[in-house]
Amino acid sequence: MKKLLFILLTAGLILGFSSCSHKDIPNNALTLIPQPQEMKVGADHFKLTRRAAITLDTSNPQLMGIARYFNNKVTSATGFEIPVEKHGNIEFKLTDDTALGTEGYRLQVKHGDIIITAHQPAGIFYGVQTLLQMLPPEIKSSREQKGIDWTIPCADITDKPQFAWRGLMLDVSRHWFTKEEVKKYIDELAEYKMNVFHWHLTDDQGWRLEIKSLPRLTEVGAWRAPRVGQWWQREPQQPGEETTYGGFYTQEEIKEMVAYAAERQIEVVPEIDMPAHSNSALAAYPHLACPVVKEYIGVLPGLGGRNSEIIYCAGNDSVYAFLQDVMDEILELFPSRYIHIGGDEARKTYWEKCPLCQARMKKEHLTHEEDLQGYFMKRMCEYVQSKGREVIGWDELTNSTIPDGTIILGWQGMGTAALKAAELGHPFIMTPARIMYLIRYQGPQWFEPVTYFGNNTLRNVFDYEPVQEDWKPEYTSLLMGVQGSMWTEFCNKPEDVDYLLFPRLAAVAERAWTKPELKDWNGFLK
Repeated sequence: MKKLLFILLTAGLILGFSSCSHKDIPNNALTLIPQPQEMKVGADHFKLTRRAAITLDTSNPQLMGIARYFNNKVTSATGFEIPVEKHGNIEFKLTDDTALGTEGYRLQVKHGDIIITAHQPAGIFYGVQTLLQMLPPEIKSSREQKGIDWTIPCADITDKPQFAWRGLMLDVSRHWFTKEEVKKYIDELAEYKMNVFHWHLTDDQGWRLEIKSLPRLTEVGAWRAPRVGQWWQREPQQPGEETTYGGFYTQEEIKEMVAYAAERQIEVVPEIDMPAHSNSALAAYPHLACPVVKEYIGVLPGLGGRNSEIIYCAGNDSVYAFLQDVMDEILELFPSRYIHIGGDEARKTYWEKCPLCQARMKKEHLTHEEDLQGYFMKRMCEYVQSKGREVIGWDELTNSTIPDGTIILGWQGMGTAALKAAELGHPFIMTPARIMYLIRYQGPQWFEPVTYFGNNTLRNVFDYEPVQEDWKPEYTSLLMGVQGSMWTEFCNKPEDVDYLLFPRLAAVAERAWTKPELKDWNGFLK
């Protein structure tokens, strides 16, 4: 009997050595962002060494790409690569089980091996992100770190996102970012399991991408007069003034960054603003403004005062032909399912006086200039949709008849204008300015860098829940997700953006991925 007991105990020790210990420790001992939906943490660990290897289906290029990504993340700090072999101790495993959805995963870390299981490669990628967060923080070093035990706590994690849309908008018109700087932000989104990079590429302050059929968009529209001082105080550009601030992305650079994002499971959604926020385009092609505009049209260095009221002429057919030419090249560059066409903050000052706009209203039987914008946006939406894409617009589109099939991005105040669209059956995304606009102050304003719009603290972002108790059930089913929006009016260098973006981006990711009932503020702070 004693001999049998010894054999059973020995077998138990061997099993315990090859898997997680049966004695679990508190889940809050493992700090992950975003918080997984289900997690069980063990007392043992897996040690990553140069003897490690990855096993996967080598005929799947996406899995091979994820293995390369994992290697790129760990090689610099550890000093060794992890090869793909037939019998490795880290397995990437696709399954026919659809319960995890397109982005969910199960991560099992045992003493002797690691298994990441998912229905789609995106889930494997997110399992890798969790795995990387479980390693010692020195793993992010760009140089080899000596004397580090690269241990990963034993755990069993089953996880999938709350929302399909988990995004960040970056405004590169007001502040110009280089290709490498943009890639850095794409990397950060990937680490937080965010999957949409909403790229605000055009505005009054700069046109940032090459359109080969319309070269003046970048020859003229990508550059503005240099100015110092606060955003709202900068004088508009004068005729003949030298324009030296700005830049643009070539089409080859755009393709490179879109591919870079795709490798990280991120969809790049371009935004081409219309009919307003168009001074950079109109500076290049002024005949597209209303003929009653007599002011000089230049790329705006700042807020622009009344100059920002100069917008595309809704009565001029050349405007639609121009924007269709732009869209034709945009659709070639961006394979995204969605195209954002703006629609916000369009003052109708010149439309009210413009004979072409008034003639258009009469022809289309429109009684108000707001409905003329509805006509404008409908015409452009239908063109984009005819090319097989879906259209997103800001929530001002709810001020008139919303074009069929359009997705609304709710931003004003708490984003509730988007619910007007939901009432009509339109999908929507929430980025309320009062919570998710990351340009706002994140701390006491007397020592924060100057910006505007009041405060959005880390706690404000963390506590935000887009689904409200008084919502109709159908609103919830139409909500695609949430995003943070990083406007750059008050940013003069990448460090300014970093200061505003972090750590609040972590809270945006938490709200987009993790279910409300799993909220843990103290655990998040840790």
